[in-house]
Amino acid sequence: MLAKGSHFILQGGYMVPVWLEAGLWGTVAGLALVLGAAAGFYLRLPQRVIAGVTAFGSGVLISALAFEMMDKAYERGGIGATAGGFLGGAIVYTGANWWLSRKGAKHRKRSGNQQVSEEEHGGSGLAIAVGSALDGIPESILIGTSMLQGGVVSLVAVTAIFLSNIPEGLSSAAGMRLAGRSARYVFSLWGGLAVLLGVAAAAGYVIFGMFSPPVIAATTAVAAGAILTMLVDTMIPEAFEGSHTFAGLITVLGFLAAFALSKLAGE
Repeated sequence: MLAKGSHFILQGGYMVPVWLEAGLWGTVAGLALVLGAAAGFYLRLPQRVIAGVTAFGSGVLISALAFEMMDKAYERGGIGATAGGFLGGAIVYTGANWWLSRKGAKHRKRSGNQQVSEEEHGGSGLAIAVGSALDGIPESILIGTSMLQGGVVSLVAVTAIFLSNIPEGLSSAAGMRLAGRSARYVFSLWGGLAVLLGVAAAAGYVIFGMFSPPVIAATTAVAAGAILTMLVDTMIPEAFEGSHTFAGLITVLGFLAAFALSKLAGE
């Protein structure tokens, strides 16, 4: 199977169905979590390095949600649907994250000793798995909905999500190792999540393809609100604690890289 332009093409020239292609792109973006987890679990990287990578990934995601999510949502549905969805996504994510934090998943993205072990908090392993899915599913739905106009994926969105998923897996897996979680747990979690994100991307295309532009706009904005809230709650604290003075600069570099990519792709 080959990737040509923004389409997957099977040997013989047969094009993959759009819903399946959306799932494949979602899985590709999700596999970055596995790559990051492998680095975090086996390489024993200094916390300052992990924090720097996390700061860069945060900047990439901020740029993507501003120019690939909110801007596109506004074009499709106007300010009402966009603002309502954005606030709704933030509220829903905050409530779910609050509940998961009480179950032991509060520090699921931290690379230090903040994460609790199963012995310290029974059920925290399951809570971390659910929290990781909560963090990733909005991004995957975005990949699916980006293909509703012409059946072509937003390569900028896929690239931005891929780049931001690496530090997510990196910092989280490093913290899981310090909390005493096994390699089997870590890679079962991230491998399963990569598959789940592929399913979420395919579902985003199939389900939301049946709705009107304002509903799709609101859905995109919901994803943006959830992602921005996730950044502030889980990734930015990790970035700041490890890199302090340079966290802002590195985040700006990540934002600039994604911004330049979006503009170059639009030319």
